Amino acid sequence: MTDGGLVRTRQTTSEYGILAGPPVRLARVPASPDLAPLVERHWLVSWDLPPGRRDPVTLLPHPCVNLVFDRGMVAIAGVGTERFTYVREGRGQVFGVKFRPGGFYPFLRGPVSALTDQTRPLSTLWNTDRFAADLAAAPDLDALVAVAEGHLRAHWPPHSPEAEEVGRIVHALLSNRTIRRVDEVCARFGMSPRTLQRLFQRYVGVSPKWVLRRYRLHEAAARLAEGTGGTWAEVAADLGYFDQPHFIRDFTRAVGMTPAAYAEACQRGEPVPIGA
Repeated sequence: MTDGGLVRTRQTTSEYGILAGPPVRLARVPASPDLAPLVERHWLVSWDLPPGRRDPVTLLPHPCVNLVFDRGMVAIAGVGTERFTYVREGRGQVFGVKFRPGGFYPFLRGPVSALTDQTRPLSTLWNTDRFAADLAAAPDLDALVAVAEGHLRAHWPPHSPEAEEVGRIVHALLSNRTIRRVDEVCARFGMSPRTLQRLFQRYVGVSPKWVLRRYRLHEAAARLAEGTGGTWAEVAADLGYFDQPHFIRDFTRAVGMTPAAYAEACQRGEPVPIGA
């Protein structure tokens, strides 16, 4: 774990997601090889704040389901379509398991869209009494990972070719900057827009257009934070937008600030004001 930074691993989904704000102690660990087809990584956020201090951390979620252990409860968090804020106080930590896009469907065995913008107790799927107790007793990140992976293996689902196909499509959306529209995805993978839409609603929980746009906005936020954005017109073009105003509208709606205000806040090291 690092203090005030990130431990980064090369993954199939975006590394971005945490917007500008107070320093975050975040550790990331790749899933074991036998779990990697469905699980991307494990993560642990921890903090130790002075009495009376409250620090918000703002996130722009990925198109992934997460298993989350927080305050003694194990829950499943579906894809969040809006940014959200977690307020840290005192001393604590949150541990999570990040599934790959489409990777939670084989466990759920139902449309992942039913979880979108929701957090549900994991007990709605299987008995979690022992799971929560084991996680609570884990002394460090390695132990948390071992507990989580043991319980996942105990409930491991049959192989899903469809989930595997969704993973390939999502990887293309993330890594191939020449793909800018949904019809290009359909042409590349030989399926109709209707079929692609149904596949994503069932396995990912959101539309392919939403996934494509979110990945590009993650990249835009990172470039602005690093001071490598270029002009707004260049950023818009690089990310597949037809015009600069469209990009600015999408960024402002997702992040809560204009690109210019976000870049300035990052340069000053200020927290992003939620809803600004």
